[in-house]
Amino acid sequence: MKQWRTRLSISLPRVAIICHDLVMVWLCWHGLHWLRYAMVPGAPALPWWSTESWIVLGAQGLVFWRVGLYRGLWRFASVPDLGNIFKAGLVGLLAIAIGLVIYNRIDAVSRAALVLYPFALVGLLGLPRLLYRAWKDNQTSDVMELGAKRVLVLGAGRAAEALLRDLRRSGAWEPVGILDDAKRLHGTKLRGVPVLGELADAGTIARETAARLIVIAMPSLDATAMQRVVGICEGTGLPFRTVPRLVDILEGRSLPGELKEVAIDDLLGRKPVTPDWKLIRGWLGGRTVLVTGAGGSIGSELCRQCARHGAQRIALMEISELALIKSHEALTRAFPDLEILPFLGNCGDPAAIRRALDMARPDAVFHAAAYKHVPLLEGQLREAICNNVLVTETMARACRQAEVGTFVFISTDKAVDPANVLGASKRLAEMACQSLDERGRTRFTTVRFGNVLDSAGSVVPLFREQIRNGGPVTVTHPEVTRYFMTIPEACQLIVQAAASAAHASIYTLDMGEPIPIRVLAEQMIRLAGKQPGRDVAITYTGLRPGEKLHETLFHADELYQPTAHSKILEARAREVSGESITRALQQLRQAVADYDTDAITRILHAAIPEFSPAPEHKASSTVVPFPTREARTYR
Repeated sequence: MKQWRTRLSISLPRVAIICHDLVMVWLCWHGLHWLRYAMVPGAPALPWWSTESWIVLGAQGLVFWRVGLYRGLWRFASVPDLGNIFKAGLVGLLAIAIGLVIYNRIDAVSRAALVLYPFALVGLLGLPRLLYRAWKDNQTSDVMELGAKRVLVLGAGRAAEALLRDLRRSGAWEPVGILDDAKRLHGTKLRGVPVLGELADAGTIARETAARLIVIAMPSLDATAMQRVVGICEGTGLPFRTVPRLVDILEGRSLPGELKEVAIDDLLGRKPVTPDWKLIRGWLGGRTVLVTGAGGSIGSELCRQCARHGAQRIALMEISELALIKSHEALTRAFPDLEILPFLGNCGDPAAIRRALDMARPDAVFHAAAYKHVPLLEGQLREAICNNVLVTETMARACRQAEVGTFVFISTDKAVDPANVLGASKRLAEMACQSLDERGRTRFTTVRFGNVLDSAGSVVPLFREQIRNGGPVTVTHPEVTRYFMTIPEACQLIVQAAASAAHASIYTLDMGEPIPIRVLAEQMIRLAGKQPGRDVAITYTGLRPGEKLHETLFHADELYQPTAHSKILEARAREVSGESITRALQQLRQAVADYDTDAITRILHAAIPEFSPAPEHKASSTVVPFPTREARTYR
């Protein structure tokens, strides 16, 4: 009974709409003929009901149904619906003409009425729909609570139009004005909301309109323009949000209509790199991949990217029980049809590797498991070499024996002219993978990139926690810079490299200009609604062990050439002696077994002549005065 009532409640309004439209068709047909013959004295009157009337109603009603006129809702009627009605009128006119020709060769039918019919039909069908929507919108405005939050919108484009519609529909928000730098729009209205001035007027207009929230509705802004807009919003002292970018919605990181805080990656000094999705899907489609370190920031995002772009089965290898559970559950929720094989174990254990490779039989392996914290590894040389070098070589050798199609080693920009243990261990691991590539079944590929925003243990979560606790925010040096990319961008680069890789290849990303860490800290403080130097202090502590002021992306001896992607470069791998690398790895295994760090250091320097440890810098706790507001500029 309940199901029958539900169907009835859905069917009755639709039947009423069909009846309304057919009545309008009848009025349109007879009204046009009445107007036509009313101008001719003595012309015969068209009968109210005739065979012609039934042909008109039947033909037009069938066309309405076929063009999908009843799939939409009057509540959201808009210009596209009017276009659909006009299309239905034109097709209906053709169907009516064919029917009348067959019936009576269109005798006693006005040719002028036929020409005017589609246009009149648009008015008779479209006007009631638009009036109904206006009435419903007005009703929503009338029932808005008196405490609805007043919103000032920045931008008067398509994103703003969609935002205003959503705000009005929610009933909890009241748009009070729009700001846009296009002077031609000043004084106009968008969905009834006036465009009051330029973006720079936000402070004054926010006070005049008693706004309580600012929404940035310009998702296509580049980083420089977004920095300016954020500065304007900060100057008002009001909280501010932004509409998500289209790419974030398509990638599932944001929902349509969602208002989100401005993220630090929105303020990066370059546009994110867009991969070749066709190439990636063509390579990944139906394949099986295995990801080591699948519970980490990079590993878990790699799994999501592979699942999103067509992988049929994903094997997760992770030494942390909790991280494996979280990654497995997240993938299961997001991709219920994906086959997932979790393996708990150390990817440096040959037996565990063989078991995972035998069960999963992957087409590609992404080796993301590694230690990566620079200052910590300076005092943990043995563990860095064991995990970053020996485990990688064990994993790579097992993949070659299992004839895996592609082995992707995830490296770092710190492997270029290494100045710390992390960089040296990653460089030696690159060389080990290169020495294993014998142009056989397995392609060994290395992907290098810079710091990853918001990854576990990175500077962004640290700054966020320090800001939350009221400061100070600790920066190592006023002039230190780093290259940054987002986690999804880094993983897309990895997958792109795997899809197009050659044997023993090294890929790196043209990451634009490095970002000063001081500026990053300043922007994060401001995004938290605070002022640097006033609400949260910035303390310079000195470079930590193994750290450099500036990182290097490219090595002088690696001739870089462009690839099919404009922002991805392929380095010509430097020649390495497979025999010397094998001998160095054997010596390292013995030194690791003996816990002989002096021997490990000697072997590392011998294998990597360019390894030059950075000099130690004495840390300080001096709070450097922050520039005045007038002197500060975004970079």
